[in-house]
Amino acid sequence: MTGPAPLHIRGAALRRGGRELWSGLDLEVAPGELIAVLGPSGSGKTTLLRAVLGLEHLSEGAISVLGEPVHRRGNRRVGYLPQARPLTSETAMRGRDLVALGVDGHRFGLPIPRRGERAKIDRLLDEVGASSYADKPIGVLSGGEQQRLRVGQALADDPRLLLCDEPLTSLDLANQQAVVRLIDGHRKTGAGVLLVTHDINPVLGMVDRILYIAGGRFTLGAPKDVLTSPVLTDLYGAPVFVLSAGERLVVVGAPDAEESSHHHHDVALA
Repeated sequence: MTGPAPLHIRGAALRRGGRELWSGLDLEVAPGELIAVLGPSGSGKTTLLRAVLGLEHLSEGAISVLGEPVHRRGNRRVGYLPQARPLTSETAMRGRDLVALGVDGHRFGLPIPRRGERAKIDRLLDEVGASSYADKPIGVLSGGEQQRLRVGQALADDPRLLLCDEPLTSLDLANQQAVVRLIDGHRKTGAGVLLVTHDINPVLGMVDRILYIAGGRFTLGAPKDVLTSPVLTDLYGAPVFVLSAGERLVVVGAPDAEESSHHHHDVALA
């Protein structure tokens, strides 16, 4: 697809507490391209998304989003999809109210949609398959149902850049596949997607390139070029093996000093 790059990162470096997360990062996300960001816990994956959102300041380099420097960008056509963290049963907001925040959340107070906005919210609810439970309290919905609503919220302004921070965490396989289809459907409209994940397998079929960050270093390329034993062994500086198990890839031996519940050497990519 043609058009200006939704995201352009040049010579970026980020240091925190005397530790360099990454440096010399050049990355351009083209229209309709999906780049997956992988790496162990604490490697700076989420911090990269925060930098693109303007919530973290780079130590070096620059980021432009939709042709504007990130610190001066006023364009709302950037969508953000967070982890699927279940909201508590005490959350009284309805499903449609959550989606409405993406439509009119720039106004103060509770989201009270105007007539045209109500039609847009109904359309978004239908697109993400959430119409049947749109008027139920969010707190009684399953994690997968809540995540569909978050997708609707993220897509409210037809974003040309979609940032996803481990959006499939804690979802069962059916809901993972549903959310992946929604993300992929929006990518096919020409939006660029930067997706942080701890497991590449659910999205492997739609990934164009992989940015793998580990130990203050990174590698960027097509999945077939990045997800190899020699490349990851060099990146980690320790023996790492990439194995094929049916349609899944498994990384074995990747060191991760900051082990999290999401990082399992023997079941998924780091």
